[in-house]
Amino acid sequence: MPKLIVVNRAGEEQEIDGETGLSVMEVIRDHGFDELLALCGGCCSCATCHVYVDPAFAGALPPMSEDENDLLDSSDHRNETSRLSCQVQLTGALDGLRVTIAPED
Repeated sequence: MPKLIVVNRAGEEQEIDGETGLSVMEVIRDHGFDELLALCGGCCSCATCHVYVDPAFAGALPPMSEDENDLLDSSDHRNETSRLSCQVQLTGALDGLRVTIAPED
C-alpha cells in the first residue's frame, strides 16, 4: 500500500496508507480529513478537493486536464503546485506523496 502524507490546514502532518487505484481525494476523505470537502464526489466539477503537491512528485503526476486547470483558476489560493486531489490516482510510483490541503475559497 502506498503511503500518503497529508498536511492539514493547521499544519499538522499525518502519514496514512492508501489503496492503489483510488484517487488521492478518496484516500484523504476515507481517513476522516473533514477539511477536504470534495463536494462533487470526484467528478471534477468543483475545486473543494484542492491540494498542494510536494514539488518532488511533479514529474510523477498525470498531466492536468483542461477541466482541472479551469476549476483551479477559480481558486484564490492556486499556486504552481495546485492540483485537484480527485484527479490524481494513487499508484506505487506516488508512494510517499506529500500533499497539503489548500485553504478554503
